[in-house]
Amino acid sequence: QVQLVESGGGLVQTGGSLRLSCAASGRTFSSHAMGWFRQAPGKEREFVAAINRWGYNTNYADSVKGRFTITRDNAKNQVYLQMNSLKPEDTSVYYCAAGPPAAYPQGPYDYWGQGTQVTVSS
Repeated sequence: QVQLVESGGGLVQTGGSLRLSCAASGRTFSSHAMGWFRQAPGKEREFVAAINRWGYNTNYADSVKGRFTITRDNAKNQVYLQMNSLKPEDTSVYYCAAGPPAAYPQGPYDYWGQGTQVTVSS
């Protein structure tokens, strides 16, 4: 069992930056692929970014490529999403997800956090 807790969301102006963090419980963090997804009101959840268990492979949705960066620190059981040049269309609830190595990049993931709200004002 893996428990995930996201933090770092908030309100930011267009062009601003935020860094999301996801803290994972358990001693098997490094055995999991990790992903970030988002869901806006009235829309389906969509893939944002993923990182493999060791952190040397990453994958991004076209809509965030070049603006977002996913990293992980296996010693701290944390995964991060650095979001730069934010746009109003990035407004969503962002979810952290963990899964087996084969889940990389877009799933299916087994464990999900509760989400953190990101709002980008125009």
